[in-house]
Amino acid sequence: MEYDNMTVAQLKDLLREKDLPVSGKKSDLINRLSEVNSDTDSNENPISDEIVNEDVNETSAGAFTPDSNSDEENDDKSEEFFEEDDNFYEDFDGVHTARQKPVLDEETKANLKIRSIQKKKQPAFRRQEWFRYKRLSHSGWRKPKGYQSKQRLNMKYRSPMARIGFGKIAAVRGLHSSGFEEVLVHQIGDMDSLNPELQAIRIGSTVGNRKRMAIHARADDLGVRILNRRNISPRGDLQ
Repeated sequence: MEYDNMTVAQLKDLLREKDLPVSGKKSDLINRLSEVNSDTDSNENPISDEIVNEDVNETSAGAFTPDSNSDEENDDKSEEFFEEDDNFYEDFDGVHTARQKPVLDEETKANLKIRSIQKKKQPAFRRQEWFRYKRLSHSGWRKPKGYQSKQRLNMKYRSPMARIGFGKIAAVRGLHSSGFEEVLVHQIGDMDSLNPELQAIRIGSTVGNRKRMAIHARADDLGVRILNRRNISPRGDLQ
């Protein structure tokens, strides 16, 4: 099996199925899987000639013969599928996207579900007089401070204010919606002490494309998920 074409998340899933450790770089995971496969191949017994002869005799006796017409029909259908779907590979941009999932306990998963339910019930907090000025409708929340402010006095037909009662469950406060703990990264060295099973990175907005591509490659080797990954088209000296 060609493990080089598989992602780190897929390799870790295979290791978990075989009750093997999932720590280390991508090369370590591939070596661990290849060692296990070599051990299983050496333990398996070769097929004897008698069994092969029995299978040949059964097929010659007419126990089971594959239908050549059905194979030709399947080949025709597959050729028609690829001929009709000419845009099959247009959506694929060739960029690897790490889809590593966090390793969470049942309590944390239940708390994330509770937080998502709480977010759906939370109203949209609007700034004071957001309906009057267009520039205020696009700005974030600001606490009303006027002495006669209708919103501060909590009068009718006014948008609600952000209060302590709208706070989410504290056990998963600050976690990403996927369950990862976000870590802001500006250089490659910031990823050395990360835990790929619990933490994900978010690249800073001021990071250039050259350094961003290096961070993408390093994250793929470590199996770290990038929350704000982007498709970078190399131009100029980046080619």
